[in-house]
Amino acid sequence: MIYHLIGIGGVGMSPLAEALLDAGHSVSGSDRFSDVGKRLPVFEILESQGAKIYPQDGSGITREKPDFVVRSTAIENDNPDVVAALAAGIPIIHRSIALAEAITGKRLIAIAGTCGKSTITGMVGHILAHAGFSPTVVNGAPTVAEASCLRTGSVLRGTGALAVIEVDESDKSLLNFTPEFSLVSNSSPDHFTQSETDSLFDTFLAKTTGAYIDGRQLPPFSLKISLRDWGSDFTHENIRFTLNIPGRHNAVNAWQAARLAQLVGVPLQTSADALAKFRGIKRRMELIGTTPDGTRVIDEYAHNTEKIRAALLALQPLSPQIIALWRPHGYGPLASMMDALETMFAETLRPSDTLILPPVFDAGGTARRDVQSDILAARLAARGCDAVFVPDYATAQTRIQERVGRRRLAEPSAIILIMGARDPDLPVFAQKLLN
Repeated sequence: MIYHLIGIGGVGMSPLAEALLDAGHSVSGSDRFSDVGKRLPVFEILESQGAKIYPQDGSGITREKPDFVVRSTAIENDNPDVVAALAAGIPIIHRSIALAEAITGKRLIAIAGTCGKSTITGMVGHILAHAGFSPTVVNGAPTVAEASCLRTGSVLRGTGALAVIEVDESDKSLLNFTPEFSLVSNSSPDHFTQSETDSLFDTFLAKTTGAYIDGRQLPPFSLKISLRDWGSDFTHENIRFTLNIPGRHNAVNAWQAARLAQLVGVPLQTSADALAKFRGIKRRMELIGTTPDGTRVIDEYAHNTEKIRAALLALQPLSPQIIALWRPHGYGPLASMMDALETMFAETLRPSDTLILPPVFDAGGTARRDVQSDILAARLAARGCDAVFVPDYATAQTRIQERVGRRRLAEPSAIILIMGARDPDLPVFAQKLLN
């Protein structure tokens, strides 16, 4: 089969492209970044595996004549590739349907939840690989260990009977899967209200044919976690787990991953041994490096209220000063989360912490652009927070250097935390700060 993926460079589409290629299908695609002359590293990775990337002008549809055109919910109906597919009578399917095709014949383990699902998916895949299952894994984010110039790091090509995938609640596409094993990590308002989100996860778990873990029903309050400078330890059923990525939330992720692997047949001690060697997920509390004066630069995908709170709370015990940059990933999300973001930042930021807010990342399309980051900055400044709006990355770098310089005179241990989704320049900026 030939699949054409609209937005092939995205965090959801690029692993799908790799998974389809691994399954023996032909893949082409288009991406807006390519149209504006921005060559993402993932383009070369996919092209080296046989994918063909075209401008997003319908020409890929005309030349490749694919069997299916694949879109996500974010792709608008007037997209040139959509228009070309409709004109040619080519079926247009959601990415979740194509993912199901890529893993057909596998026993499915599906991982959902408002927060932590990419990390848990990576952990479960790592555990199963360590245990000898040779799983196929399709994740929404690359693992540090698997990412390279040849592979996205989001897909593990396995030869065994099991497939582990991250499934998405934002567009309800998780309901397109009927897993044998599943997990819901947690639930909070993000794309829907709390009641709507819980109802969606209830329906998802009800479709599971075997056993599942419901993180909403087994809260981790009783889990005793000992935090270290860059990791944690906890004990579950008399088995001691050691994790070398920071934050209480990541210890909870590991706890849930080990319990899910136990349902599949992996002994807890095997999971503990595997997780001690787990190097983490790209852009999930990823330590980019440490400067000579001790300042650490962290790259983090956090893009909603609870994920940002978790990132700040994980790092605050490690430094007297957090200089955080967060770029909102869309106008709609910023508008809908504005009140919750204001409350969260006002409650979480310490007097010594700084929040830097660049403009909303604009992915094009027909979004309303009447809400901007400066509104949140002004509301937080009125509540006494050191919150600053900056028009671009150059200004952000200047503001960060100013604040690190102040701290350096007394305490050379600041942490620079770069947060946000969608914008491919965020990790580039993090690396630039380190350099």
